[in-house]
Amino acid sequence: RWSRFQSRPQSVAPVWPRMAGVRLDFGLLLEPLGFVKVLEWIFAIFAFSTCGGFQGETSLLVSCKDVVNKTVTAAFAYPFRLNTVVFSAPDPNFCGGTWTDVYLEGNFSSSAQFFVTLAVLVFLYCIAALVVYIGYKHVYNQNRSFPLTDLVITVITAFLWLVSTFAWAKVLADIKTSTGANIILGIESCKTPGTTCHFAAVTSMGALNVSVVFGLINMILWGGNIWFVYKDTSLHNQSNRISQSAAIYQIQRGV
Repeated sequence: RWSRFQSRPQSVAPVWPRMAGVRLDFGLLLEPLGFVKVLEWIFAIFAFSTCGGFQGETSLLVSCKDVVNKTVTAAFAYPFRLNTVVFSAPDPNFCGGTWTDVYLEGNFSSSAQFFVTLAVLVFLYCIAALVVYIGYKHVYNQNRSFPLTDLVITVITAFLWLVSTFAWAKVLADIKTSTGANIILGIESCKTPGTTCHFAAVTSMGALNVSVVFGLINMILWGGNIWFVYKDTSLHNQSNRISQSAAIYQIQRGV
């Protein structure tokens, strides 16, 4: 009796360490599940860097008494609160003191921050997922909740990329309008007799255009990855068992 009592804990104790131990397998990066996750990680970096790191300015050429083509600029950047950006006079006596500070129109920070924040969170999640795939795939496969959680997050993220990308694309068009040539129409100082204003230039927004493209790529990657994550869940295994049972039943019935 005493020997049988002593043998029981010895057979149970080593199970959890074997399950939880790290088992590095970088070959998973060559499989669709791991390879797509690496792509999602890379394009998330591109998305938040091209949008969140943008800085630019728009400028006017102002002519008035004793002043010819004086450049007046307004600098703007992410998160694009343009209503806080001002065309300030170079000096207090500019144009005889008739020039007043002019603010740009529009606060586009909500959509811009939504897009960048999503990209940063996706970047962090991809790192965590890759750690699990590479070092703990055996735990991932043995625990049914892990693949299901991964599937839910993948579906939600694909939807959020769709919403944030189209919202950001719409806001980008508004930013271009608010910093383009039409701003002269809303500047009262340019309507003062003897004062003329001409639009000079605005910083190229090619990087912001590319950020929209990266948003679309991320949306496609996450949408396509739903299938690869779904294949590791119990839902896919159940559907396979049901289809196999139905096929066996049909064969037996035919026989």
